[in-house]
Order: sequence, then C-alpha cells, then structure tokens
Amino acid sequence: MEKEFEFYGMLPTRDTFVEFASAEVYTALPDDWMVGTSDIVGSTGEIAKGRYKTVNMVGAAVISAQVNAAKGRALPYVFGGDGAAFACPASHAETAAKALAAVQVWAQEMFGIELRVAMVSVGDIRRAGYDVAVARYQASEGVDYAMFSGGGISWAEAEMKAGAHNIPAAPSGTLPDLEGLSCRWSHMKARSGTILSVVIQPAAGIDPKAFSDVCTTVLTRAGQLDRGGHPSPEIGPGTKWPPQNYELDAKVSQKDMPLAKRKRQVLFETAIAWLLLNLGLSIGGFDPKKYRREVASNADYRKFDDGLKMTIDCDAATQADLQAILDGARADGILNYGLHTQDEAMMTCIVPSPMVNTHVHFIDGASGGYTQAAAQIKSG
Repeated sequence: MEKEFEFYGMLPTRDTFVEFASAEVYTALPDDWMVGTSDIVGSTGEIAKGRYKTVNMVGAAVISAQVNAAKGRALPYVFGGDGAAFACPASHAETAAKALAAVQVWAQEMFGIELRVAMVSVGDIRRAGYDVAVARYQASEGVDYAMFSGGGISWAEAEMKAGAHNIPAAPSGTLPDLEGLSCRWSHMKARSGTILSVVIQPAAGIDPKAFSDVCTTVLTRAGQLDRGGHPSPEIGPGTKWPPQNYELDAKVSQKDMPLAKRKRQVLFETAIAWLLLNLGLSIGGFDPKKYRREVASNADYRKFDDGLKMTIDCDAATQADLQAILDGARADGILNYGLHTQDEAMMTCIVPSPMVNTHVHFIDGASGGYTQAAAQIKSG
C-alpha cells in the first residue's frame, strides 16, 4: 500500500498557479485508483436558510475523514464548497469508502443534511471517455494542494447524482474521524470592494488549449489584484471571542461527549487561543504571529477541478474585466461560468497540529460562494 500512495507523493510540485491552466503539467492517475465524490443534496436551499457554514463544514469533513484515514500519506483531494472529491489507490479503497460512509451518516444524523457519496475506478472513468489527471500546487512551504483535469471528476460527480457507484451505508451512529477539523477564524471582509466567487467549466467537446488560454487570461487579470486577490490579509485572518461558529465547532468535535460539555470546552479553548493570538504571546514554542501568517499562506482560495474555481477579494474594475473575458469566451462556445458576490469570505480548517506547518485552510464566499456560482451555470 505504501508504494501505491507514493505515486502521488512523488509527483513534482509547482508554485506558479497559472501553470495549472496547461494540461502539460498533469499526470494521469493509474487505472486501478479510485475516485471518491460527495455532494450535499439541496445545498442551495440549505444556504438560503443561512446554513452556509454548516454546508462548508460537511464538505470539508469529507476531506478531513480521508486525510485521517490515510494516516499521513499524501492523498489528492479538492474542496468544492458543498462537497469534495479525492482519489486513492485501490488497496486503500475499502478504508476510504468506510470513511466516506461515516461522514454521510454523521451529516444526516447531526445536521439533517443529506450527503450523496460514491466511488468509481479511474479505469471505469476512462472507459466512459474521460480522464483523471493530477498535479500538485505548492501553496506555501508547508502545504500543497491537488489540481485535477481531464473531466473525470465532473463525470463521476454526475454519475453519483444519477445514483450510480453508491457505497454501502454506514450503521446509524457511526462517527467519522474528524480530528483537526475546525472553524474558529472570523469571516474576512472584502478589502477591495467585494468577495467574488467564480466557477468556470469548459464547454463539452471544446479544445483544451482554448479553455486553457481563457483561464490564463483570467488568472493574469486577477493576478493584478492586491495579493493576487487573496481574501486573507497577509498577517492572517482575525479572531473574536466567542467565535462566530463555536456551536458548530462543538458539534463537529463532539464525538461521544455531551454537547453542552463540548461547548464549554470549545469556549475555553478558543478563549486561550484568542489571548495568545491577539496578545502575540508565545507559549511552548508556539509563535502566534508566525502561525497566523502560515494560515494565510496555506489557504486554498483558487483551484483547478476540471475547471477553474476562485474566491477572490476583487475591485469593481477587475470584476468587470473578468466578466467581459468570460462573456466573450462563453459566446465563443469555450466555457460556461457563474459568479457570486458577497461582502465576506470564510475559512474552514484542518489543523492536525498548530505546531507543524501542515495545516490546510479552505476559503469560500461567506454566503455560499461556490455553490451559488455553480447554481448559475445549472440555471443558465
């Protein structure tokens, strides 16, 4: 099993994001690898009820459960706001399926959220006429993220929504291992005007080079924004006490503990963290200023997932330029896209340890950015 995991772990990393617009930087996954997908049923309706943070937490829980099940081995995954996808070697498929099923039953029993889940082999995806290729983006010194191309993830998600490739359901009461999953940072207010969530998908049958060229143009224009449109300040996001979503955090980390007790623990833990972060106190080797900067540099605010997704801090002129570029490309039959604007971005985190720079942070618009943008494509 270790050698099979090494396939992804040994791939080279690249630290220039615009390179991932080109198919040349991707490597095809082996035929016997498995692709896991997940998606919240009725996520747009859940967001309309104000449950956008819960939607994000359930999506990130899929990744958290897989990371913990992989026990430190490198695993490609991608966060989509209201769901997530990942890939793993065949020898790990049974373990991955159990972790995925555990999140499914937990989401239903804890939050009343119906989570679709499925797994399908890369070989089956290729027989359907699609591919799954992967590359690694080095976001910071300590963290890299998987990028996907080939259309196979999107095909697998469509198959899942049609009811195919289901996995066995977990027994009622099954709890996933979500160690490290949290949501304790404050929302990040737009500094330049608006938080813009963008979802861009290639049109069916389009020349990949044509789509790549448009993505390169989009990224080049967005790159002119302050910090390339990164929603987090360079010093990291802010904090307040009590945290905005501490009750949600308590539910995620509750395990077998009474919820009221876990809420008290979260309030105590976050009070200590608030003091350390805001007073800049170093204790036991923990440097709060360094950690906050790591949070910002490690954050995943743009990705290739059979298309381009970004949540960026954007001014009006750049938004107009991006929309003009995308309108022109859509008129030429190259792509479909959706945009959603909001005042804030939010962050959902997986932090195995704040002492080691391997913590990852998923950024989305604070009013359901990716989900709302994708819904425009479906309705448009």
